This record gives sequence, structure tokens and C-alpha cells, in this order.
Amino acid sequence: MTMLRSCLERCFGRLGYGDELFWYQDLKPHTSGEFSIAVVQANSTLEDQGQVVSTPFATFIGVYDGHGGPDAARFVNTQLFPHFRKFAMEQKGVSADVIRKAIVATEEEFLHLVNRSFPFKPQIASVGSCCLVGVITEDTLYVANLGDSRAVLGRCTTPDGKEVVAERLTSDHNVADVEIRKELKKLHPDESDIVVHTRGVWRIKGIIQVSRSIGDAYLKKPEFSRDPLFPQYIFPTSPLKRSVITAEPSIHTRKLKPDDLFLILASDGFWEQLTDEAAVEIVSKHPRSGIAKRLLRAALEEAAKKMEMRVKDMKRIRKGVRRHFHDDITVIVVYLDHNLRNTKSPNLKAMNYKSINTPADIFSLYSHESDSRLRPEP
Repeated sequence: MTMLRSCLERCFGRLGYGDELFWYQDLKPHTSGEFSIAVVQANSTLEDQGQVVSTPFATFIGVYDGHGGPDAARFVNTQLFPHFRKFAMEQKGVSADVIRKAIVATEEEFLHLVNRSFPFKPQIASVGSCCLVGVITEDTLYVANLGDSRAVLGRCTTPDGKEVVAERLTSDHNVADVEIRKELKKLHPDESDIVVHTRGVWRIKGIIQVSRSIGDAYLKKPEFSRDPLFPQYIFPTSPLKRSVITAEPSIHTRKLKPDDLFLILASDGFWEQLTDEAAVEIVSKHPRSGIAKRLLRAALEEAAKKMEMRVKDMKRIRKGVRRHFHDDITVIVVYLDHNLRNTKSPNLKAMNYKSINTPADIFSLYSHESDSRLRPEP
């Protein structure tokens, strides 16, 4: 059993500090620095997916926070980077337009899958995923997002390097933000129920909190919203006239500077527990080794504190029930080592990519179940 566990950890990452729903991959190299990843599962099936792909021309980082099931997040995890590489080769470089086209192509491909699968699997129309992408190439950083996953930069403000501040690089596409609600009401003046306060939060059509995503076909195409097989709780409060959410990403482009030290990319379950400033402080004041695991442990400690319980007791709670205490959480820390940055012309055709992906399901990994359960579905 010990040998099997050791083999699994070498291949798929490590299981975390006595928690069968906690997984991490410690410090690994990327194109111009180092990174680490940590994930904790709360749902019965892990709905978060994450990846870091190091290529000769860029580092590609993705955090995909699924909802309604794992299908959309797993699909994005397998299809988005190939689209990104294809468009980068066609345009002979990386740009905001390349990233936008890759996201749009992934959305179109997933909606095509929904259309094919709908007759025998109508629930797939209610599956979606937030999408957060970071791309580092030469001296430029691109961050694209749909939904409420978030990217935060740690930036040094003093010559001695002791003062590091948090700079948020994304905007949350969530109707908790009054500006998002105003935007939706302006776009849908004839729909009084476009945003409804229900079950303690604001929701679009009384259902979903995010205003941008990949998937969620039943909120984009009326023909998918009327199927009688859907459970009542996912029906829109009134018949869908047109798309109420989109897959148009917000994209931020930044020329990297020597005082830009690291990036934290995480699903919203992480940011529900820690502020931008608290996360940046933890990274800036601790060694690189084990940093993503340290951040995730801090988030779990906050979640336990809110429930007035100990972390070690929360770790005993089984998947599914654990969702009442916190969400699935994915966090990736990417260090920006400027001395390693490649200033040569990027080799877009080179095939030597190194990819680290989070497990499709952590509980299955811990239980030593079939290897096929660990790989995203095609």
C-alpha cells in the first residue's frame, strides 16, 4: 500500500495533511519561474479543475470552477489550451485576441456537445464553468476571466522588497456586485425578474450568481430552457426570451515589471475565505516550498472558524456534506522570475510542453480507484 501511494503521489501529486479530500503539487518549474497548486474537494464530485502548461513560448495557467456538475470544467481543462495553441500559431504570437478566440471556440464546442447530448442527457444543458486564464509570455502578462474566480498580483513597493501589496487583476462577474446588476437590468429592460434576491443572495433569473461562463446552455438558448425533464429548481422564473449570460471574457494585459513578484489564481471558494491582502501577505512572508498548500490550509482554517469548529474535525466530514462548510477550492501560485524570462523569438511550433493538471476527482485518487477516473473526459 505504501509503494502504491508513493507511485500515485509521483504521478498525480500529493494528498494533504491527513485530509482525504486535499491534494497538492509542490514547487515545479514553468517557462519563467516556479509554481505550485493545491486543491480541496467539498462536492460529491470535484467540480473544480486546474492546469499549468509550460511551453517554449508561454506559461498557460487555468482555473475552471464548474457548477451543476463537473462536465464543463473537465471539458475546458482538455480543450482550451489546444485552441489557444492553434490560434497562437495562426497569428504567430500570443495576444488578447488569441485568448478570446480560444475561449469562444471552447464555448462553441461545448455548446455543440450539449446539442448532441441533449436528447439522452438533458441535464448537460444546466452544466457550466467559470474560466480564469493567465498567460505569461516574454515581458507580458494576460489575464482573462469569465465568472468570479480571481487573479491577484503580489507587487513590491519598496527597494528592500519588504513591502508587498495586492493588486487585483480581474473583475468578478457576479451579481453580488451592484454594477453587474445594473448592467443586466439595462440589457434586459423588459424582464423585471432578470435579477432576483433569493436564498440569501442575488441571482440571475433566481438561479445563478455569475453573469459570464462557459456552458449553462439553458440560460443562453431558449430551446434548452423548456425541457420538462429539468428539476423545477433550475427553471427560469419566467420563459427565457434570449441569452441572459454570456461567454465574453474580460481580458487584462500588463507589461511585467521587476517589482511584479507573483500571481495567485484561485476559484471563488478560496476568496470567500481570504482577502486579496491576506493571501498576498502569506505568500510574501513564507518560503516558496509548499506555498499553495499553505494558502489552502489558511482558507480551511477560516472556513472552520466561521463554523466554530476545529479544522481537524472538519477534515473528517465526508464529501458532499463537506460542501455545507466550504466550496471546492483550487489555488495556484505562480512566481515571476524575471531573470529566467526568455527574450528570444518564441518557438510556437515546438512540441515539448510540460503540463500539470489537477485530479478529476481527489476522493477517487485517495481511494486508489481506477486510473480512468483521474483523467478528464474527452
